[in-house]
Amino acid sequence: MTEIVAILGLPLAGALALALVGERRFAPVINVGVSLLTWLASIALTARVIIDGSILALGKLFFVDPFNVFLVALTAFVGFTTAIFSRPYMRIEREHGRVTAARLRLYHSMYQLFNFTMLLALLTNNMGILWVALEAATLTTVLLVSLYRTPASLEAAWKYFILCGVGIAQALFGTILLYFAAEKVLGVEGGALLWTELNSVKSQLEPTVLSLAFVFLYAVIRSKVLVEGALQTSFAKGLLMGFGLLSVVVAAFLLSRQRDIKRLFAYSSIEHMGIITFAFGMGGPIANFAGLLHMTVHSLTKSAIFFAAGHAAQKAGTQMMDGIRGLVTVSPLIGWGLALGSLAILGMPPFGVFASEFLILTSAMREQPWATPLLLLALGVAFAAVFSKVQPMVFGETSVARLPQRPAMTPVFVHMAIVLMLGLWIPPFLADWYRQAAKLIG
Repeated sequence: MTEIVAILGLPLAGALALALVGERRFAPVINVGVSLLTWLASIALTARVIIDGSILALGKLFFVDPFNVFLVALTAFVGFTTAIFSRPYMRIEREHGRVTAARLRLYHSMYQLFNFTMLLALLTNNMGILWVALEAATLTTVLLVSLYRTPASLEAAWKYFILCGVGIAQALFGTILLYFAAEKVLGVEGGALLWTELNSVKSQLEPTVLSLAFVFLYAVIRSKVLVEGALQTSFAKGLLMGFGLLSVVVAAFLLSRQRDIKRLFAYSSIEHMGIITFAFGMGGPIANFAGLLHMTVHSLTKSAIFFAAGHAAQKAGTQMMDGIRGLVTVSPLIGWGLALGSLAILGMPPFGVFASEFLILTSAMREQPWATPLLLLALGVAFAAVFSKVQPMVFGETSVARLPQRPAMTPVFVHMAIVLMLGLWIPPFLADWYRQAAKLIG
């Protein structure tokens, strides 16, 4: 219980404090410190779950098991390393006049509030609170995206708000349907939106209503467990595999059209989310294990890439790839960080993405052979698109002088070191953790 209070209380308190002093010179230190303490609290919670098993706290309001505690620890760790990266990055932005004191205060406070909403979404046992947390996360993200108040950032913020708003509205409809199905079994005061209560009576839930709710719900993996228990069919698996494969193929072909470095890797994230969704759709111990591993290495690799890409765009003064050339000459650390991150995310051995994709592909060959050619085609197209665009950015000719300041690249190489390790060796405790989580999600 103490660990959960710390994980949620620290970023919430940090958001309130930084809303008052977020423009001060010591504000980035507070941001890093709060993020570090949050991560340490997540480690303590992880240790407790490993030792004592699943936890219900505060009258069943919070539920922690090996599956979501893994996501909590991963989210808190990336939040900590991102805070380290943003400390010098935002200082340079302020020195160049791109952000004002008020916007810097907004950035730091919304950063911690976003962490709070994401961790609340992962820890809550109540599907209604989960919806509220994701809605709050959307709103904080909109404020962060629109931070610069330029036409491009405002356009991106509105697009994000509209797309996520549609998704959140659909998720609310799915949540209402879920409550409608559960209320008949659990009663009005029977915790009809508590996931643990729903899981205990999943075989009694109305199959038709639950299958319709699943189409709109957002807690996909948790909901998959409920739908499979209610329907006793492969409906949820088929839906996840279909949409996952569609995301992989569409995103792979859209990669070749991107000219903005951040959009390039954003579409790459869509591709990898499709791979993860497809893996969880297949189900089973190996595919679920591979999906969890891919979730881990993708989170670490892609955040490292965005750290390097952020520095590259900041130094070049543009996010357009044709304006970023010869990074190994301009700044070797940025250039090699982006190169290693790109090779890792493209599935080159011996990085962890190769290991997880290999497990997913071999599982598909055995369980869903029809999907294997599509996966291989999409991965090949994505490789060609990303490699052809990143190579000149890193090794091309440039007329820009070598950058005098040393970029904050430690988080990039820490992430890449972990991804490399997971490609060569998975610590036994982590492998056991993955196996427990894989068993829980079917």
